[in-house]
Amino acid sequence: MPHYMNEVTDFFWQHDVYFRILVSAVLGFIIGWDRTSKNKPAGLKTYTYVSVACTLITIVSIEGAEMLSQPDSGKMMDPFRLAAQIVSGLGFLGAGVILKDGLRVKGLTSAAMIFYVGGIGIGIGAGFYSIVIFATLVTSIMTKIGNIFEGREVTTVRIPKLRKKKEEEEEKKIE
Repeated sequence: MPHYMNEVTDFFWQHDVYFRILVSAVLGFIIGWDRTSKNKPAGLKTYTYVSVACTLITIVSIEGAEMLSQPDSGKMMDPFRLAAQIVSGLGFLGAGVILKDGLRVKGLTSAAMIFYVGGIGIGIGAGFYSIVIFATLVTSIMTKIGNIFEGREVTTVRIPKLRKKKEEEEEKKIE
């Protein structure tokens, strides 16, 4: 059995950049699927493209810096220089989905999610699988909880025990 594990590990490390693209595409697809199901302006394809593009640019940036840097000559490249430019591009994309309709502003969540998916792409491109997957799970859970609160129009959270205790204290003051 350990022999097969070595082969799987070797295969993974030899094809790591392809795995990064695949993981990024899957995560972008899942987020886009959620948005498409809610009939939002940016959907499945948009989030998949943004996530994979950010991953690809990050991989190219890191690999290019490694390949083109010449440490002995003093010629060093910053591997995250291209990744930093992604953030500007994401801001431009996000601004494109924000619309003002009278006093209402629409598209803020879509813009934030484009920025978020870009972060997923950069993180996966840099090889931070576990933290990106964890962040995606936590964000998904928290937004589902947020949807419940928004659906019920919950603006405050009341803790029953404290409220009851407070009422008892107020009754004692009245007496």
